[in-house]
Amino acid sequence: MAYDSETADRVRAALGDRQVREVKMFGGLAFMVDDRMVVCVSAGGSDLLVRVSPDSDAEHLKKSGAARAEMGRGRSMGAGWITIDKTALVEEKDFTYWMTAALSFHAQGSGGKPAARQVQAGRSRTGAN
Repeated sequence: MAYDSETADRVRAALGDRQVREVKMFGGLAFMVDDRMVVCVSAGGSDLLVRVSPDSDAEHLKKSGAARAEMGRGRSMGAGWITIDKTALVEEKDFTYWMTAALSFHAQGSGGKPAARQVQAGRSRTGAN
C-alpha cells in the first residue's frame, strides 16, 4: 500500500530547509535528517511514526491518537517509538506538536551510532578531545 501523500507533504513543509533524504522504510516513507529518521509516514494509510525521547515517552502516549509503535502485531518497538493516527493530526497544532517532539529528540542526537554522537560532540572514538 502507498503512504499518505498529503501527510508526506505536510512533513516536507515542516522540515523546511533542512537537508532531508526520503527513504522507503517500515512499509512507508521515512524522512531522514543527518542520516537519522525523524518521522515516517506509514503505508496502509494514515499513521505517522515518530521518534521521541524515551524519557518523555509516557507523557506523549497520553495524547489523543498516540500508541506504542509495533513492528508486527504485538511486537513493541520500545520506548520512544510512537504512532499517531491520522485523525489526531487533522489540526495543525497537533501535527506541529508531533513534529516538534520528533525534531527535539533528533536534535539530541537520536538514532546515531554512539561513536558518531561522540564525534559530533567534539570527542574522538577513544574519548580524547
